[in-house]
Amino acid sequence: MLSKGFEIEMYTGTPQGDVVGFSDKIVAHLDGFVREPDSRNVEYTTPPLYRYERLLCELVRPRVELRAYLQQLGNYTLIPGSTLALGGSDRFFRSDPNNPYHTYIEQTYGTTVVTASVHINIGIADPEVLMRACRLVRLEAPLYLALSAASPFLDGQPTGHHSSRWSVFPKTPKHVPLFTSHAHFIQWTNEQLVLGTMQNVRHLWSAVRPNGDRRPYNLNRLELRICDLVSDPVALLSICALLEARLQQLIDDPGLDPLLLSELPAATRADDLVEMADANELAAAHLSLDAELRHWRDGRKLLAREWVEELLDETGAIAKTYGFGCFIQPIRKILREGNEAQRWLKQFEQGMTSQQVIVQAIQDTEAIERSLAEAVCEPSVA
Repeated sequence: MLSKGFEIEMYTGTPQGDVVGFSDKIVAHLDGFVREPDSRNVEYTTPPLYRYERLLCELVRPRVELRAYLQQLGNYTLIPGSTLALGGSDRFFRSDPNNPYHTYIEQTYGTTVVTASVHINIGIADPEVLMRACRLVRLEAPLYLALSAASPFLDGQPTGHHSSRWSVFPKTPKHVPLFTSHAHFIQWTNEQLVLGTMQNVRHLWSAVRPNGDRRPYNLNRLELRICDLVSDPVALLSICALLEARLQQLIDDPGLDPLLLSELPAATRADDLVEMADANELAAAHLSLDAELRHWRDGRKLLAREWVEELLDETGAIAKTYGFGCFIQPIRKILREGNEAQRWLKQFEQGMTSQQVIVQAIQDTEAIERSLAEAVCEPSVA
């Protein structure tokens, strides 16, 4: 099995769904939390682990601790979703007014970056294997967005997108190629720093990127950045399991590379694949599992849910062989019942207001976390 961990961004606020920023207090009083440029969300990171059973507790424990701390501040809680669903997108609330990088982000992007998401990190030590993994996952990242979409509302209204977050997120730099090698990634990154299209080595905001302790030189993991915040930890683990199974398949089969396998014309293949990936991302942000995508291998059109089904059929035996077959199965529940955005929109169409939908989601999420904490963590945590 590969090592894996999560970076989880979450909003804090009231049980009525109003987002209220406490990141300065949270970071000062709780270990393991870091601030984002806007004070209304906060991030925690799970340690890199191999076993999904342990990861489940590491996902839940910080949320239980954070909820308990928020209760000390007043009647506050955690709010699911990946956008400012009920309001507040008209202004930026700086968490660190003296941070020049935060100043740049506020002035350049405004509140389009005040979102909550999940970054999934999978350990891959060989830099050339990592580059091949990034190429494959770049082309299939829209599928993970389709499974995780959870931001259909902004400022109290449906936006027409299942992932409003990714539909407006300022991917930076605007054009990111498929990296043909580690040397290509190093050269390209240094060029962007000179050009100013990246402010620093962290300023690569794409669906997937190579990551490590000293970018772009020392790399040790793939970071999938496209996913909306998945409130149910079991559902999140299933999405991670699908990704890990796909990467195990790639490690076992070096020929699984879009630059080699795609039937697009060789002369323009790399650029065509980037263009296809970008278009598929926008389509998935719009209609998630019901989006029509184009497959990187042969250009055929298919629904995102159909493509996910194909991947499940391809990787199910691999997940079972490596010992995490049961953790991939909840993907089928997402396909059957819909992702969070689809379920919320269904409630909205049935007559609930956006606030009623979010309030119900807050309550459901807290109940799920409490139940999981009691089942998988030490008694003191639950």
